[in-house]
Amino acid sequence: MRLGAAAAIIATAVLVIFVLSVPHTRDIANIQKETVQPVTPSVSLHDSFKKGLHTITGSIEVPNACTTVAASAALLNASSSAESIQVIITMPVDTGICLQMPSSLSFRTTVAAPEHLPLTATVNGVVASTTVAP
Repeated sequence: MRLGAAAAIIATAVLVIFVLSVPHTRDIANIQKETVQPVTPSVSLHDSFKKGLHTITGSIEVPNACTTVAASAALLNASSSAESIQVIITMPVDTGICLQMPSSLSFRTTVAAPEHLPLTATVNGVVASTTVAP
C-alpha cells in the first residue's frame, strides 16, 4: 500500500514538473515577435592608384574565423559626373559550427577607373559604413 502511494506521488510530481517545463505555443509566438536590429557593417578601405588602375585593399570585422570574404569593385555612374567606385563584399551569413569570436579579415580587389573617385562599400547588399585611409 505504501509503495503504491509513493509511486503515485512521484508520478504526479513528474507529470506536474513536465507540464510546467514544456514551452507553450503562446510562448513561442512571443519569441518570434522579437526582432533583431540590423547591424551596419563597418569596412576599412585603402585605395592605391597607378596607371589608371585602383587597387583597393581593406578589412572587415566578421563574426568568426571560419567566415570567408570575397570582394569585387565596380565603377558606378560612368556616364555622369558623379562617378564613384563601389566595393562589393560578399560573405556567407552562417558558416556552420565555429567558435564565435569576432575577427578581422582582409580583402583586395582592382578596378580600372579615373583617379580621385570616392569609395563606397556594400556587404551582402547592405550599405556599409566605410573608413578610407589615405
